[in-house]
Amino acid sequence: MEFILLLIFFAGAQTEGNNENCKEMLQGYLTGQLSSALGAYQVEALRREFKSFTGDMEKSMKELKQNVETKLKNIKNTANNSIVYTRWGRKNCPSSAELVLSGYVGGSSHSVTGAAVEPLCLPRKPEWGHYRDGTEGYKAYIYGAEYETSDLSGKWLKLHDHDVPCAVCLVRNRSVVKMFPATRMCKEGWKLEYRGYLMAGHPSHTAGTSYTCIDEDPESLHGGGNINNNGYLFYMVEARCGSLKCPPYVEGREIICVVCSLEK
Repeated sequence: MEFILLLIFFAGAQTEGNNENCKEMLQGYLTGQLSSALGAYQVEALRREFKSFTGDMEKSMKELKQNVETKLKNIKNTANNSIVYTRWGRKNCPSSAELVLSGYVGGSSHSVTGAAVEPLCLPRKPEWGHYRDGTEGYKAYIYGAEYETSDLSGKWLKLHDHDVPCAVCLVRNRSVVKMFPATRMCKEGWKLEYRGYLMAGHPSHTAGTSYTCIDEDPESLHGGGNINNNGYLFYMVEARCGSLKCPPYVEGREIICVVCSLEK
């Protein structure tokens, strides 16, 4: 009985209003003023007060559980709505994204038939597993990447034969990221990550490549210079009329692109 009354006193301290009477009665009991004088009315009143604030406690616990479940759900949704993309041609990410990795673009040589198609964003400090130095045996290869822009002007001409950087970027509260060719603005509901120009391998080269959106304000790697080492090569992509409708497309005009993320 004393344990129950002590529990009632503790719980009553967390409530307000009509529970004050119960607290006073419990205090009286603890000082000996109530232990021998409880009549039937007071016992019934105590029972009602106990039922009232235990109901309040159950309600509070239910609300607390709902709040915790809601917060956990929000955390899970936030984690599940983060996306990662590569910003080609730049060493850093836009201000709206977090930098995961700043590295070098790598890929297969432009002159081989067994080339891998997709470029990679390689880390600046590679790690190694089991290895054997040397290029003997049956192996695939990965090379650096260069801009091939000798027939352009301005900053693009200055980048000819320079090595290409990349940045892997994390954006939170997004559900998807997509590159849109021949577009300068993102659609309604989408957020711009960066604008650029569509680039790919030269059609006369043996290796297959993929269309890649290189940032419109490209950078080069320090120390790469403009030495013609070749490797994975990036050329501007132009429109060719025929099965591609002209208009709206224009013969020989370079294709732009945007990378957009879909807001949560």
